[in-house]
Amino acid sequence: MSDNTDTRRLDWAKGDGLLPAIVQHWLTGEVLMLGYMTAAALAETQRSGHVTFYSRSKQRLWTKGESSGHVLVLKSLRIDCDADTLLILADPHGPTCHTGTSSCFGDRADVRPPLGFLAELDALVAQRHAERPDGSYTTRLFDGGIRRIAQKVGEEGVETALAAVAQGDDELLGEAADLLFHLIVALRARGLSLADAVNVLADRHRDG
Repeated sequence: MSDNTDTRRLDWAKGDGLLPAIVQHWLTGEVLMLGYMTAAALAETQRSGHVTFYSRSKQRLWTKGESSGHVLVLKSLRIDCDADTLLILADPHGPTCHTGTSSCFGDRADVRPPLGFLAELDALVAQRHAERPDGSYTTRLFDGGIRRIAQKVGEEGVETALAAVAQGDDELLGEAADLLFHLIVALRARGLSLADAVNVLADRHRDG
């Protein structure tokens, strides 16, 4: 089986030295943009950690965000089965599109996978944990300590269970949303993330 991270096997000749590079949000799965890379652009991306393309209009290397500051920080890259397309996983620092949207394909809600918002919420909770803005409910939870947070998780768990057996769908969804939020806060208070819990689920699935 070919290594889909081994850039030495890229078929640059197929595209006359230019290969398409799809950029995807490393956490939410949102497709951010499509660009083109030369071997030099790929090398600069790997060297600097900022996603760099070959601009066909400018006829030069172009680092996304070099003017706006809205860079795409490289997290990882993968190669397709024909070795003629790159998939770039990146952390966007600001909107990707020059129009101000998160994606060049439209607003976030239109192009983000349905469960991708959980990654955004997890990142927002992590930001609240670090910055502790005044007036934030999440800040109050963190300031209350892990015991208070755990109590809230327990309360929301009970309310979710009761809604499941005695209330309508809207009530159940509302309580489930509250439970998910407080669970994310509890994980972050312990220095963990929702992604860590998802990884445990994925490992269990692989183990059968």
